[in-house]
Parts: sequence; structure tokens; C-alpha cells
Amino acid sequence: MKKMGKLEAVLWSIALPGFSQLLAKHLWKGTLFVVLEFLVNVYSNFNAGIMYSFLGEMDKAVEVMNFQWLMFYPCLYMFAMWDAYKIAMPENEELSFLPFVFSAYFVTVGLMYSTEVRLFGIFFGPVFLPMMGVIPGVITGLIIRWIILTVRKARMKKAV
Repeated sequence: MKKMGKLEAVLWSIALPGFSQLLAKHLWKGTLFVVLEFLVNVYSNFNAGIMYSFLGEMDKAVEVMNFQWLMFYPCLYMFAMWDAYKIAMPENEELSFLPFVFSAYFVTVGLMYSTEVRLFGIFFGPVFLPMMGVIPGVITGLIIRWIILTVRKARMKKAV
């Protein structure tokens, strides 16, 4: 069986958490992620919120969503993506979880403020504002990863 690439693994997880795990024959974990995604999706009313958001009806999106359930979404999604990435990555790759962790954090914070924050006078709502946290989350995680690995490498050279 051909090993899945890192990009392929992440993209399948974006499509639906658990798909990459199922493709990699991690059936229990993949099934758990799929079931959890459906559970959180249904109880948070996320699909209705997505629909209203794409129709430009942000107030309706806020109204229909259950934020207590929706708060699970960023961590579930990012953890499933990191796990898929981990399955596909080389064994010697270090601290690859940091971009995923910081993305989950930034998206969660964006979700918490999504009912109040307006950027440049635009109300992005509970779908688009949190999504905007992915890029700064990835960048922050990559920068912190680079700093830690650089410091670690410098210390190792110094010790030798």
C-alpha cells in the first residue's frame, strides 16, 4: 500500500475528520473522528449556520448555532488534521503539532468573539471570523516551532 503524503492526509481531514485515518487503515480512530464530527455538527446546528453565512445572513447564523457544541469543532478538526499529518510525516519530524495547536486556539478565540467583532465595519459571523484565525494560527505555530528548533540546535552545537 502506498503511504499517504502529508498534504493528502491534511486535505482528506479537511474534507471530513477521520477520512485520512480510515484511508490509512486506522479504522477505530477514523470511525471515532467521523462519529464525533457528525455529533458536534448536528448538535451545534453548524450546517444551518454555514448556509446562512454563505447567504450573507450572519444574524440568522448566530441565532441558529449552538455555541456550547460548536466550541468543540476547532479542536476536533485540528486534532484530526494533526493526527492525519502525523500518520504521513517522517518519524524524525519534530514539533509538527504546533501549527495545528495554535490554529485550534486562534479559531476557538475567533469563535468566542464572532458574535461581537466587526472588522472594517463588516460582521463576518460565526463561520467566517473563526476561519480567519487559521492562517495566523499556522504562522504563529510555525514561528514558535522554528524558534524552539533553532534554540535546541544551537544548544546542541554548544554542548558538543
